[in-house]
Amino acid sequence: MNVPPPRLTFVLGGARSGKSRYAENLVMDCAPPWVYVATAEAHDSEMAARIAAHRNRRDGRWRTVEAPLDLASAIAAHGSKGQAVLIDCLTLWLSNVMLDGRDLIAEQQRLITALGNADGPVVVVSNEVGFGIVPDNALAREFRDAQGRLNMQVAAIADRAVLIAAGLPLILK
Repeated sequence: MNVPPPRLTFVLGGARSGKSRYAENLVMDCAPPWVYVATAEAHDSEMAARIAAHRNRRDGRWRTVEAPLDLASAIAAHGSKGQAVLIDCLTLWLSNVMLDGRDLIAEQQRLITALGNADGPVVVVSNEVGFGIVPDNALAREFRDAQGRLNMQVAAIADRAVLIAAGLPLILK
């Protein structure tokens, strides 16, 4: 018998590391139905294909909630109903918030508060973007730095943190 995840699990890793699949499996250890909070938006055909691939992995036991910008409200609405919630992913959410010109500090604080108030189980997916080279432009450096700070904030309040590399989990906390 599988053991359900704790109240808040943080799963991070690089692009195509297997983090979303790992997070989905954690959530599926809980009783269905499950809530999938999606932050991606399909602005081009390649992203539309990625979104479709993620959707195709999920069956009818999943309920999808689109939250490209107001992630805190989605967590508040679904993170206390006793259903397992998967948030995929913080990296796209942060990008959306920055490109929309929102107050980054205020939005991050709303998110951290919502995650702290969620009864769980909630599994949050994010990219570890700090392993690469220093970006060559100011916006990309600002994003990388903001993502690093956000990841540290979520990891600090998480009950469990897992780094995924090459499809393999490394328990950090």
